[in-house]
Amino acid sequence: MSFPIHAGQPAQFQADLPQSVDVAIIGGGIIGVMTLWELAKAGVRAVLLEKGRVAGEQSSRNWGWIRAQGRDIAELPIVLEAQAMWPALAKEAGDIGLRQTGTLYLAKTDDEIDRYRDWLDQAAPYQVSSRILTGDQVAAHMPKAARRWAGALYTPADLRAEPWVTVPAFARAAVAAGGTIIEDCAVRLLSLEGGRVTGVITEKGLIRTNAVVLAGGAWSSLLLRRHGVSIPQLSVRATVAQTESLPEIYAGGAVDHKLAWRRREDGGYSLAPSGFHELFVGPDAFRALRGFAPQLIKDPLGTRFLPAAPRGYPDAWGTARRWSGDQISPFEKMRVLDPAPNRAKVAQLAKDFGQTFPDLGTVRIKSAWAGMIDTMPDVVPVVDDCAALPGLSICTGMCGHGFGIGPAMGRIMARLATGKEAGHDLHRFRLSRFSDGSKLTLGPNL
Repeated sequence: MSFPIHAGQPAQFQADLPQSVDVAIIGGGIIGVMTLWELAKAGVRAVLLEKGRVAGEQSSRNWGWIRAQGRDIAELPIVLEAQAMWPALAKEAGDIGLRQTGTLYLAKTDDEIDRYRDWLDQAAPYQVSSRILTGDQVAAHMPKAARRWAGALYTPADLRAEPWVTVPAFARAAVAAGGTIIEDCAVRLLSLEGGRVTGVITEKGLIRTNAVVLAGGAWSSLLLRRHGVSIPQLSVRATVAQTESLPEIYAGGAVDHKLAWRRREDGGYSLAPSGFHELFVGPDAFRALRGFAPQLIKDPLGTRFLPAAPRGYPDAWGTARRWSGDQISPFEKMRVLDPAPNRAKVAQLAKDFGQTFPDLGTVRIKSAWAGMIDTMPDVVPVVDDCAALPGLSICTGMCGHGFGIGPAMGRIMARLATGKEAGHDLHRFRLSRFSDGSKLTLGPNL
């Protein structure tokens, strides 16, 4: 399997369109796939509908970190459940490169270490494995580093896996358990009767159902807005590079003030700029600017603004906001979001990594790609039933945290879709926080 997964690759999942199901899932990322797997194991008739390729967007383009470290405190119980699930999932799905290798957040200053201590104090009730390392302890972890850090936040229980292998493997396991996946099958609209969901209108026809899970990543807000539900969701471009095979300098994932790196199963490293992303300015960006202002003020240099999204992107100026069930939708016009990486950043990543670890010699980039991360103003997702559209449950805006937490989020969505208790406190992730006058609280800036 090449990575990242793209629209030019052959479809792996084709099936006849069912006339009716118990649950229809929109979106073939890790959360949609895990929702299907959970439902299939419970004997629930469910179909996953993917406009392009399973894991074609952020679920095959992310860093592959499975971390509790630095998570929003409300997310911690969910991600810890997910971490407990991962080994059993890997055993069932096959080799996905799952390794427990730990995560390092490297601190340049004592002020950063103080922020890590504050997070540790808040996380203490959950008995995470995280701890503060001194500068000498960091040096012992990475003795070949030319750079000296003041210390680090270290979580040895954190894991890593290869996303472009993992999500398709989980999808195959979900189908083997009785689920149905149909690629190249965009959901154009929800079918509504009396204001309640009664089905989904796909490009291949109608499927009757009383329960729909929307896990559409960067495309979720476009479908919701078409049905009169507004969420302040934006998508930012994040660039990632893969190095040629190199000696191991650290087996897990690490990040400092310049770059993030993660050891790969193929012997190279995945590299990404630290704290840098790019926002294509479109209609939704103008609508949501006020909500995102606190995030931008807190990190004014972390976002580069670009004048317009490429044609067909969810927030491009020319993307349709209105269409009918018998018209080609924006989801069909852009099967897979496949943004070009920032080449200047790719070159800088190789330079910075080589300067950090000069014993590696010349760092050569084998490939580079980018993904569109769906994000929310407070840097936590929406995970909720949609009161305005009974029968619809939403899980979106994962803010780059979706891969590691995905298995537990899929379990939650399977419960919501079948009328069960979520099993976790979802108050912080409620949809109404953007309309009920609540003050938004930013997630950790670690």
